[in-house]
Amino acid sequence: MTQSIDLVTKFLAILDTVYKLESKTAILDALTQSPDFLGANEIKVMQLSTVGLGNYSRTTGYPAGDITASWVTMTLAAERGREFSVDRMDDEESLGLLLGRLINEWMRVHVAPEIDAYRFAKYASGAGLVVGTGATLSSTTIVAAIDAAILALNEAEVPEEGRVLYMSMTCKQFLEQAIGRTLANEDNVNRKIQVYNDMQVVGVPQTRFYTAITLNPGSTSSAGGYTKNATTGKDINFMIIHPSAVCQPIKLNNLKYFSPEVNQSSDGHLWQYRLYHDAFIYDNHDTGIYLHMKGS
Repeated sequence: MTQSIDLVTKFLAILDTVYKLESKTAILDALTQSPDFLGANEIKVMQLSTVGLGNYSRTTGYPAGDITASWVTMTLAAERGREFSVDRMDDEESLGLLLGRLINEWMRVHVAPEIDAYRFAKYASGAGLVVGTGATLSSTTIVAAIDAAILALNEAEVPEEGRVLYMSMTCKQFLEQAIGRTLANEDNVNRKIQVYNDMQVVGVPQTRFYTAITLNPGSTSSAGGYTKNATTGKDINFMIIHPSAVCQPIKLNNLKYFSPEVNQSSDGHLWQYRLYHDAFIYDNHDTGIYLHMKGS
């Protein structure tokens, strides 16, 4: 029993590390406001709207102003999971490599990309600033496109500090090609752009950078994951996200491990993973997301 507990602790640590390293949106976790979903699958967020100044009257005093308050419901919808079993002898005859690498590789290849794809699709669907219906960028147009996005965000009075520039790998390469530098006698040349106009630059593989995705229900042992939505999904060129505009709560991120001595269904190592999460945009902050997409 003690050995089983040690394994649970070990694999949970691996799981958390892989998610943080491989997920492109994980950097927003600590920056976004994560409400407490404990004991419920939904919360209500109050939206406030008021009116501007009016003329003060020395006779009647202050002009009255309306205050509108409404409650917006945020309901968790993405509940995903998977179970894996490795026979005791299969692991022993692979010198223990299968047992040690399975979850780490699975999280890197499947879980982290799906989390990112789900979040990007949700943010794209509610972005307040949208450009591109067939827009094709290049190294000669990428800078102007990003500068136009920055201007739009500035005009919308989105805070400048904290913005994150997510780019497809192709567009990130365009940006690196567009930004030149003069070399002296350097032996090592590094053209990577990590910050552009105070925005952290994060490259995103196109395979997880769509405006809409379809989650596979995974009803068979050989099917699962996600795909680009065949009807509404479009490739994203880049997105600028201010963390105050989004919320990406994870209510449950749990991996259970059962050793062959504990496993009641077979003489094998058993993992059961469950992820209960979602991603939301605060309605009053939707202009904190700028989307530049392709036409397909």
